[in-house]
Amino acid sequence: MAAVPAVPTHTLNDGNAIPAVGFGCYTGTGGDPATLVASALASGYRLLDTALRYDNEDAVGAAVRASGLDRDDVVVTTKLPGRLQGRGAAREALETSLGNLGLDRIDLYLIHWPLPRLDLYVDTWRELIAFRDEGLVRSIGVCNFTEAHLSRLIEATVVVPAVNQVELHPYWPQDALRAFHAEHGIVTEGWSPLGRGALLCSAEVTAIAETHGVSTAQAVLRWQVQVGSVPLPKSSDPQRQRANLDLFGFALTDEEMATIAGVDHERLSGQDPDEYEEF
Repeated sequence: MAAVPAVPTHTLNDGNAIPAVGFGCYTGTGGDPATLVASALASGYRLLDTALRYDNEDAVGAAVRASGLDRDDVVVTTKLPGRLQGRGAAREALETSLGNLGLDRIDLYLIHWPLPRLDLYVDTWRELIAFRDEGLVRSIGVCNFTEAHLSRLIEATVVVPAVNQVELHPYWPQDALRAFHAEHGIVTEGWSPLGRGALLCSAEVTAIAETHGVSTAQAVLRWQVQVGSVPLPKSSDPQRQRANLDLFGFALTDEEMATIAGVDHERLSGQDPDEYEEF
């Protein structure tokens, strides 16, 4: 396998570590999932992010098994869907994902959405704690949780999520939530780190990228790295996959960071965790 970019890691609050950049395996990437993941692994990604709802866990697991990499060198993340929240159902979700992946464990297992109307996320979190204690998963966390959702989990169980994966990009920098994460030792992961491509057309970001001799995507992803988030870019193109991982040979100045963060402030997805439901 060719030399790959060196990527630092973040130590989670449970002592485990994850790479500072991951590969998003969402099905919207296009192309054959197994081929895309195999390409990502060959490019140097060691953090893979999928979900039961993406319907591609089997392809992700197959690519990991066929990669020739030591199992301990790849962090496989998947997520529990809304339709299987709650006691009993959560175990069904875990067993289904383990079967799909064909792996003996999940490295990072996340609740996909809080779904506060159902009021099951605390019970579901207790199930994830049990899965971790049984050794079926290494680390546990959540996705799309607000400060209020996180506070309730912590107060109810005293177990702080290792990760909260949220929409995060310069259009939606999540300053207050990231500060809460830092205070509680929660690692922030960012989905849609490139603002669903909108940031690639920004004249301000393009100018900054040209200054450093990198792509616009690399400049935005470097912004993510410097604010302490773990970006999860996705691409079907091997060259872009590699470029999106190659973020540690340059650094943005404070002024450049402020310029990138000042391009706009709005959620692009329309998926407010207090209201959005996905099953």
